[in-house]
Amino acid sequence: MLRLMSSVAVIFCAGFTVLVDGSSWWSLAMNPLLIPEAYIIGGQPLCSQLTGLSTGQRKLCQLYQDHMQFIGAGAQTGISECQHQFGQRRWNCSTVDNSSVFGRVLHTGSRETAFTFAISAAGVVNAVSRACREGELSSCGCSRAARPKDLPRDWLWGGCGDNLNYGYRFSKEFVDAREREKTFAKGSVESARLLMNLHNNEAGRRIASDLAHVSCKCHGVSGSCSLKTCWLQIADFRRVGDALKEKYDSAAAMKLNSRGKLVQVHSKFNSPTSNDLVYIEPSPDYCIENKTSGSLGTQGRLCNKTSEGMDGCALMCCGRGYDQYKVQLVERCHCKFHWCCYVRCKRCSRTVDQFVCK
Repeated sequence: MLRLMSSVAVIFCAGFTVLVDGSSWWSLAMNPLLIPEAYIIGGQPLCSQLTGLSTGQRKLCQLYQDHMQFIGAGAQTGISECQHQFGQRRWNCSTVDNSSVFGRVLHTGSRETAFTFAISAAGVVNAVSRACREGELSSCGCSRAARPKDLPRDWLWGGCGDNLNYGYRFSKEFVDAREREKTFAKGSVESARLLMNLHNNEAGRRIASDLAHVSCKCHGVSGSCSLKTCWLQIADFRRVGDALKEKYDSAAAMKLNSRGKLVQVHSKFNSPTSNDLVYIEPSPDYCIENKTSGSLGTQGRLCNKTSEGMDGCALMCCGRGYDQYKVQLVERCHCKFHWCCYVRCKRCSRTVDQFVCK
């Protein structure tokens, strides 16, 4: 059970910044201090060297220092999945530098920001849950989830499963700490953004939790599978990314009502659930570079001439047209397996057409 000591009180800070100079706990994904080989407790305190942590997150770091490399791993998983899901779109989830990660784009309460908060929170759930199972953390171990009611009676329950309960709760404490430390005037734009961030963090965690499944291993003579041992296992993160991408496509536009609550702009639609993504501002124009909004534009991006989708030159280049280039690719080919035990390949070159947005 996750117990946070009384020293981890909620700290309220005056003023509002979504990201201070772009700094965020997401920068842990690229922090060399959290590379396992470099992770050493002692000397200069680790938590004082990590940038991007809020006051509450720094206190959690001090109490759960061994968790930090998995927080970083979860952030990196979220960033990588975001870049996979949006790789062929105008906004491709590009990182800007080691301190800002996503740059000024996240200063806008858009649906892209909603997805980024959700996928990052989900990444922490998965990383911490798996670390518990593997015995990497001192405060948790294998899952103690209850036996599913529909599991056949003769199947054993209690294999060492991913500790999803702990991963969910630690993600909630750590990821939400930055938002919960802020205080704003009721009804302000800043308070709407705070509620939006907390909602999307929770949506990411719930999707990661809902997609966890029962995994089993057979026992018996000659693979007879006369007995099975089963446990709870987190889903492959690609499934989490796919599910959240669907939530992004159907994200609900929200606004603050007179009581300071987020309500749907279009009341004729069903209200979003805790598993849905929400946003409060329209997306920036990602077609052209805009340093104020953080848009990198699509000039110089590769596009697919034959595609009618978002990766197609018509949509990717926003009507500006594209240039065609001949590019020589060198790749491995004619690979053969040699006993024992290596593969030897030749190197082949071929000329291909590439299309780049003007």
